Amino acid sequence: MPRLLVLASTSPYRRELLARLQIPFETAAPQIDESALPGEIPSATARRLAEAKARAVMQRYPDALIIGSDQVAACGSERFGKPERRENAIAQLRLMRGKEVVFHTGLCLLDSAANRVQLRCVDTHVGFRDLSDAEIESYLDKEDALNCAGSAKSEGLGISLLSYLRGDDPNALVGLPLIALCDMLRAEGVALP
Repeated sequence: MPRLLVLASTSPYRRELLARLQIPFETAAPQIDESALPGEIPSATARRLAEAKARAVMQRYPDALIIGSDQVAACGSERFGKPERRENAIAQLRLMRGKEVVFHTGLCLLDSAANRVQLRCVDTHVGFRDLSDAEIESYLDKEDALNCAGSAKSEGLGISLLSYLRGDDPNALVGLPLIALCDMLRAEGVALP
């Protein structure tokens, strides 16, 4: 009998991405503090939070494969989370214009029965065009990107804000690196085409 697969996330984007694999899964809301630790580099934050999310639902699913994922966007010493408010999105896009931002997507697959963890970080390098204030305002008038790290949805109109995307998996930028996840699932005996 196949193992229960659990996505430790309330993100509709991650749920939609995981559904592409056409295997049954449940979702569970992890309750964790998503703050970075002092001196923690962005990729380490993404990996740590991905594992923390999986472990946060482990008690409810003692015999499951639990997926946790988290994303941290960074440019130099600046980190860009979900803006949540329009004025924050405007500020983020102004800071990112004309620059490369690295989106670090942490991925964890936790076998809760064996307490075994597979952990990865998949980076996507994103070049933002030198956006005018008018382009930023126009974009935010047309697309709700307030719940996306970096204030731009690459899978939507946000693609028009970018000059390039470089990475191993385009799904990582949306929030769930499916190529890496497929490798992890196969390592746990999950049959995928």
